Amino acid sequence: MLNKLVLFDFDGTLIDSAPDLANSANYLRSLHHLDPLPLDYLRPYASKGARGLLKAALDMETDHPDYEQQKDLFLTHYAAHSIVHSHPFDGIEELIEQLNELGVSWGVVTNKVVHLTQPIMDHFGLSQSSRVLVGGDSTPHIKPHPAPLFLACELTGIEPKNCIYIGDDERDIVAGKAAGMATLVTAYGYCNFDPAIPSWQADYVSNHAQEIFPQILDWLQK
Repeated sequence: MLNKLVLFDFDGTLIDSAPDLANSANYLRSLHHLDPLPLDYLRPYASKGARGLLKAALDMETDHPDYEQQKDLFLTHYAAHSIVHSHPFDGIEELIEQLNELGVSWGVVTNKVVHLTQPIMDHFGLSQSSRVLVGGDSTPHIKPHPAPLFLACELTGIEPKNCIYIGDDERDIVAGKAAGMATLVTAYGYCNFDPAIPSWQADYVSNHAQEIFPQILDWLQK
């Protein structure tokens, strides 16, 4: 097995979880007797987690007195409905097969807490070959802080310089660079082909999951 490690963000990179996250956001709106918001509106907030979705759904900031209660309602609903409409992005299953066949280790580093991430990985058969899972509750810091990426390296015994981090948000690229890793933007994710992507200065940009493997091969050869 090659002494290299490919690390992925989760939501917006491997899994399109926006439909189920939006459903839970609209569940909160229903409790407030508000009409549901369209998925297209909520999709860009999906990578921001509960904080972003509560802001989008209820215009509620973290300092609101009811924030923690509403967040708990959101997360409880989401935990029970996280694999209803979510699915791997087109091309991801083939990408994982290609990495496994090549003998390249891969894993997940996400700001989503582990107990919400693991069941989705299990459901889609990703846990079987993933070498590491680091969640938002695995270290005292979350991305864009590099601590979660450093933990993934520690757990796998692979140095950051031998890793590439792949994600759909600017904070993923900031974290990857701070950790000394190569970086790749999945522009098909929740950044929605953000025109600011070039300013993130990632090493690679993929407009479709099918573009990722050739770019990984290029990185491996450097």
